Amino acid sequence: MQTRTMFNSPIARPLLRGLSQFLLKLFGWKVTGGIPKELQKCVIIAAPHTTNWDMPVSLMVAFSLDTSLHWVGKSSIFRFPFGGLMRWMGGIPVDRSQSNNMVAATVATFAQYSELRIMMAPEGTRAKVRAWKSGFYHIAHGAGVPLALGFVDYKNRCAGIGKIINTSGSYDADMVEIREFYRPFEEL
Repeated sequence: MQTRTMFNSPIARPLLRGLSQFLLKLFGWKVTGGIPKELQKCVIIAAPHTTNWDMPVSLMVAFSLDTSLHWVGKSSIFRFPFGGLMRWMGGIPVDRSQSNNMVAATVATFAQYSELRIMMAPEGTRAKVRAWKSGFYHIAHGAGVPLALGFVDYKNRCAGIGKIINTSGSYDADMVEIREFYRPFEEL
């Protein structure tokens, strides 16, 4: 299943890509890394998540890197009148009314798409947290897709994808590598 989003719209995509590249350059941002074209499915960690600006900056970075992305949300936010707009912006509704939890429902969603890159903020909030929620990891491992370590560094005005890792099934062991990657961003 493939849906029409702003990332694959033949008119909006080139316009938004050009606008994103222009604005990022205008404000002194550097975009680095990327997701290999052959990597059709992954979970993109969007961290650190500290401000409302994270989403617009992340979207501009995605356009600059010519990468489509999606995000998941509970199905209730996809109702009229904003449901169509949410889907066009890359949103995928997940039904949690059954016994499914968000992790299981999102893992199942990966099976429905030939290409799917889901962006998630592991903190679950913009507030500073002591520990990340583990859902992003369990979704990637359960779906058999890698994690793309995305970042926004406001201090140095740099953003992008820094590393792609495959999960081993040992959350604690894999988090050592993930935490090491994000260590420079902890003080921001």
